Amino acid sequence: MDLRAQLQATLGDAYTLERELGGGGMSRVFVAEEAALRRKVVVKVLLPELAAGISAERFRREVLVAASLQQANIVPLHAAGETGGLPYYTMPFVEGESLRARLSEKGALPVAEAVSILRDVAKALAYSHERGIVHRDIKPDNVLLSGGTAVVTDFGIAKAIVASLTEGGADSLTQTGLSLGTPAYMAPEQAAGEEVDHRADLYSLGLLGYEMLTGRHPFASRTSARQMIGAQLGERPTPVHEIRAEVPRALSAVITACLEKDPALRPQSARDRKARLGARIPGTPPWNGFAAYAYAVAGDRASASRILRDLQALHPQPWLTETAIAETQLALGDTSAAFEALDRATAAHEMWTPFLNLNDPMFDIARKSARFAALARRVGLDPNTFTTSVLRKP
Repeated sequence: MDLRAQLQATLGDAYTLERELGGGGMSRVFVAEEAALRRKVVVKVLLPELAAGISAERFRREVLVAASLQQANIVPLHAAGETGGLPYYTMPFVEGESLRARLSEKGALPVAEAVSILRDVAKALAYSHERGIVHRDIKPDNVLLSGGTAVVTDFGIAKAIVASLTEGGADSLTQTGLSLGTPAYMAPEQAAGEEVDHRADLYSLGLLGYEMLTGRHPFASRTSARQMIGAQLGERPTPVHEIRAEVPRALSAVITACLEKDPALRPQSARDRKARLGARIPGTPPWNGFAAYAYAVAGDRASASRILRDLQALHPQPWLTETAIAETQLALGDTSAAFEALDRATAAHEMWTPFLNLNDPMFDIARKSARFAALARRVGLDPNTFTTSVLRKP
């Protein structure tokens, strides 16, 4: 009896297997319909080579512990069992696509989209790490995109496998060539076979960010597992902003910090990374907004819109950038968005006023902008005192 028929016999009438999905890594993956609730679920069955070295009962108990993880960015585990000596577990079927599919289709993502995905993954990691669970296999294949949100699958599975290894199970795992994790996304200490903690996940998070922002893995030219592990252990990636100039340096610094070879030099918690990704990113200069404006008045709407999308992922921005965004939106004909940007500029201006030199000639240019003056008056500002734009028309 083949595995699918065997699994269906084990599941009985509770689930009806519909099709098999590819790319399961350590498991074979099936989509099924749960009869009782008429919902689609995913059933993952561990490969025989892996199952041979673990206790199915201990694995089931560990999966039940992992099933307690309930957070919006984590795909929860439903149940676990055994079919013909092979452990399996179930989880909801997520409509959408994997981050791997998105990257394969589009290459480098807009900065706004990449930051949003990183925030969501960092939220999931912060939650699990606080409960003592390290994922150990954060990679694009395990990040699913659905409804504008990123969710992470297989939380607790690596821990369940490690905890349920039988005597000699680890040796069996090595001999079959299987590993807990994916070499391209392993932290150096994980690749070296050392004990790992939550900081290994943060290294993998850095690799995710690098690939989303540049369109390629930092060690993409390493074609074998041995070469990849060697790169993880000893090579330092080129900073993201040196490959893609529009990426803010502070965001590039977040990625670089996550990719430190020494765990002690990495961020010490995912919550810290989440806060950094959610806060204003220092070093996001107003020049990005001015570049958008220059494109807009030159008639290149696509370039202007692309820069605006990336800037909007990093709000709140310095007030000078927000006013450049307002000018750009007005040039693009979106008065409503221009008002919103001007409102943000007004709020940010209150925070930045002590640091500004309003006698600088650059601030006087706004008085020459009739269009901006009209906008300022509409929201109750005096354009003669609230001077903002630093652009002259090309």
